[in-house]
Amino acid sequence: MANTTEFKVDWSGRSFTYSDEEVSTVVKVMTEADPMTKGKYLKAFEQDFARYNGSPHAFGVTSCTNALDLAAILSEIGAGDEVIVPAHTFCASAIPFGKTGAKLVWGDIDPDTRVISAESIRKNITDKTKVIVVVHLYGLMADMDPIMALAKEHGCLVVEDCAQAIGAEYKGRKAGSIGDFGTFSFHCQKNLTTVGEGGVLTVNSDEM
Repeated sequence: MANTTEFKVDWSGRSFTYSDEEVSTVVKVMTEADPMTKGKYLKAFEQDFARYNGSPHAFGVTSCTNALDLAAILSEIGAGDEVIVPAHTFCASAIPFGKTGAKLVWGDIDPDTRVISAESIRKNITDKTKVIVVVHLYGLMADMDPIMALAKEHGCLVVEDCAQAIGAEYKGRKAGSIGDFGTFSFHCQKNLTTVGEGGVLTVNSDEM
């Protein structure tokens, strides 16, 4: 019988540790914020995030899933419409759009970039396609110029799922600032967190 050595990977679900300065900032907000759920600190955060990301508008939400829910609602889709979603992603990239009654159409990822491509989208696009969900997975951004050109050609909205791509750039533009909507996660296992959970929806259209 072969000898085996037992070992354990010390994996914490916490993921982040916070500095004294960060902790004191949170305590200051907890002490001074009025109301607790909205107000000047949220507004300052939204303005700072929009400025950092190069997006006209940013709205703090409870999670990236919530941001995707809002993007799906604002897209005004339903039964008879189609939404192209990468086949390789987390389920939250797709569920909010499926809940509208629209049909989910799965697009393959490019073997070189590991994310969805215009070529893959073109194979799946029809006159029923209303939304294209582009997931910048593992911090790897999709080639956005041909995707945006394709979306414009077919009159589709583009939703960027940036849950794993805060700060990633494409030709000098940050993830979530190129499509019609950008969605971000501050879950504790992402590279930026708001004490365990949170999210942002960015919107490029003043009308939206």
